[in-house]
Amino acid sequence: MSTRSRRLRFLSPKKELSSAELGYFTDVDHHDHEALGALDHADGRGVGIARYIRDAADPQAAELAVTVIDDWQGRGLGTELMAQLSERARSEGIRRFTALVAADNPAMAGLLCHVRAHLIRREPDALQYEITLGPAEEYTPAGAPSSNDGPLGKVADGPARL
Repeated sequence: MSTRSRRLRFLSPKKELSSAELGYFTDVDHHDHEALGALDHADGRGVGIARYIRDAADPQAAELAVTVIDDWQGRGLGTELMAQLSERARSEGIRRFTALVAADNPAMAGLLCHVRAHLIRREPDALQYEITLGPAEEYTPAGAPSSNDGPLGKVADGPARL
């Protein structure tokens, strides 16, 4: 990832992950902390990851983060990873995602707009969004939307629904 992409992802300059951060990001239990990655089939390199970490104070909410390497941005990978992660989250009882995004991150803002996320708070350098996950019955067994109303599921007026 470029220096700019790392700054946008971590909301501050980041050259490398500390041992504690690496442990935090890799301690996935598939219930409260899930991560789904994408690999480039040509060379086996990781090209993207989406994760959620459940909010300890609200077990139906989780913080969402999506990262796609620079060369793969703009191809729909972030949207696909978010769709797959949403399916996993619903199966674990999560009903909404929050996402804290750098205010100058047009790619993530576009992705969140695409899934009809709602801006719920502005901070000096960041924006917080909320995405309400739609009921599982609005999806086919493969996780594809059963409606053409939205890219990741049936979208109603009001909070965004994945």
